[in-house]
Formats: sequence, structure tokens, C-alpha cells
Amino acid sequence: MNRIERLQLLVALGDYLRTSSDDPDLQAVITKAHAENQWFTEANIRQSLSAIADNMLSKDALESWSSKYPDHAPGHPERTVGLIMAGNIPLVGFHDWLCVFAAGHRAKVKLSDKDKVLLPFLIKKMGDWVFESWEYTEFVEEGAPIGQIDAVVATGSNNTARYFEQYFGKYPNIIRSNRNSIAVLDGNETTQDLLELGKDVFAYFGLGCRNVSKLYVPTGYDFEPLLEALHEYREMVLHNKYKNNFDYNFTLYILNNTPHLNNGCVLLVEHPALTTRIATLHYEFYRDADHLQGLLEPQKNNIQCVVSNAPVSNMEALPFGTTQKPGLGDYADGVDTIAFLTTLS
Repeated sequence: MNRIERLQLLVALGDYLRTSSDDPDLQAVITKAHAENQWFTEANIRQSLSAIADNMLSKDALESWSSKYPDHAPGHPERTVGLIMAGNIPLVGFHDWLCVFAAGHRAKVKLSDKDKVLLPFLIKKMGDWVFESWEYTEFVEEGAPIGQIDAVVATGSNNTARYFEQYFGKYPNIIRSNRNSIAVLDGNETTQDLLELGKDVFAYFGLGCRNVSKLYVPTGYDFEPLLEALHEYREMVLHNKYKNNFDYNFTLYILNNTPHLNNGCVLLVEHPALTTRIATLHYEFYRDADHLQGLLEPQKNNIQCVVSNAPVSNMEALPFGTTQKPGLGDYADGVDTIAFLTTLS
């Protein structure tokens, strides 16, 4: 398959995802994914599929994105790229796979045991439409070594990243560890801004690196409008695993006399860390722009996304409500995966 044929197949996959929501095969795999991982609700899986179809698999987006890179790939894959995928949200590794496929390499995929069925289903659909596409993806059996590869893209926690660096250091690699996303507020946000911020906080139960986990607010900030807006997402506590985490954290704060804010579906705690517990947001006060820059600069390499109505310390700021709608050029950790892959050809 040449690049045009591969892109055409990706467009077909996008068309399928946009028009086949009632496909019984798709419903069956969604049901299975939820049965294997209770965090993967049907709504969250469909949200992920919709975001992929709309933001990554449209004809215009794929052609514009791919045209920026040289095409050195032959008609068959000559390089094998190991993909070690995370499983924190549905299809979180799809973009890595898409990059390998678009670049004309073979992806040797080691799936997370939390997300084992969704990507194989999509690959099978493509294989049913175009048989030649099968040679571009291989799934490693659970517990088996990844075997022969020419390069690797691995995503995991800070601990697993250190292991990956030791194990895969001899290969060309992209190795990712923990990152978190932040929101910078100035107190002039509208109610709609704060409601949109709720999407960045609560999508996928806040389990993604693109979910906002930390707020930076000006000294004297009035939290009441924010708490009221986030209360619109109170259905989150109807999910038993989220509710268990909320109750556990709330109990800890009570027992430890930890000052906190509580609107019934999320807990806000003043804390300098970016990483938070499930159902919890950290916040930190800043005095002015210089003070804010001083707070953010040491954290820069740990931040995935920033949402704000204004530019923030020379960092790109996304509009509220958009962190979980990444496009093809929104590379994790800011590392251009396609540029890396084209060096292998």
C-alpha cells in the first residue's frame, strides 16, 4: 500500500465510526471493553471514537497533516516499530498506531490489559476492507516478549519509563512518562467558560494526561462560581468506582483535618503537585504574571496541556473544553512522532 492508499483507508475508518453507531459488531466490542474495564463506560468509549473520527480521520485533516512530511515508505513495511500502549482511557494509544501506519511501518503492538479489544477491532475492520493492511499491524500476545523491532514508542508511568529506558535504550525510541494538564484562571471567566472547563476536568473520569488536574488561580479568587459550574457534572458520582474514590479521599481529608472545598462531585485542595487523586483537583494561588511564570517554569516538562483565556508564560493555551479533542498534530509530550518515524526510512 502506498501512502495515498493508507490515508484512504484511514478516511474509510473515520466514515465508519461516524455513520455506524448502531452497528451490532461495534456495540458488542464496546460492551466487552466495558465488561473488562469498568472505567470504560459506553459513553466514554463512544466519546473517544467520536473524537478520533472527527479530529484525526477526516480526509482534509489527514491530507493536510501528511503533506508536511516526506514519503519515503515503499509499498510494504520495511521497519517494525514496537508500540507499548497505556490503558488509562479508551484508545489512548490510537494516535501512535496511526502515525506508524501513516509512515508506512509495521506496528508491533503490546496492548495494556486495561484496553485490549478496541484497537484490534478497528484493525480487523480495516483488514476486512483492504486485506493488504494486515501486514502493517501485529499484536503481541499477553505475557510474550515484544521480539524483534527497529524502534519503539513506549508510554507508561514514571516508574515504567525508567524500565523502558533501560530495556529499549539500544533502539531509536520515544519514551513517555507521567504528565498532567493545568488550567490558569484569572477570575473573569464566564459561566460558560467554567462549564467547558468541567469537560477538561471530568472527561474519562479525569484519568487522562490531557485532563486538567491542577488550577492556578489569583490570590483572593472566589471559588463559588467554579464549584457551582462543576456541580453540573454531579452525575459522575453515580459511577461506583468514581464514587468510591471520592468518598475515600473525602474521608482522608476529614480525618487529617485537611482544608478542602467540596461540591459533592469533586474535591479541591490547595497543593503544589500537578498529580492528583481521582475526584480531586489541586489549586495554587499566584500574585501576578511574574509569580505565575515562576510557578510554572519548573513544571514545564511535566505539563501536557494548558487551558486559559489568555497566553500563559510562553506556553500554548487551549480554549476551555478542548483538551480531550487532540488533532493529528497534537503530539504527546510535544515530540513529533511522525518526524521520528520518517528518520527510520
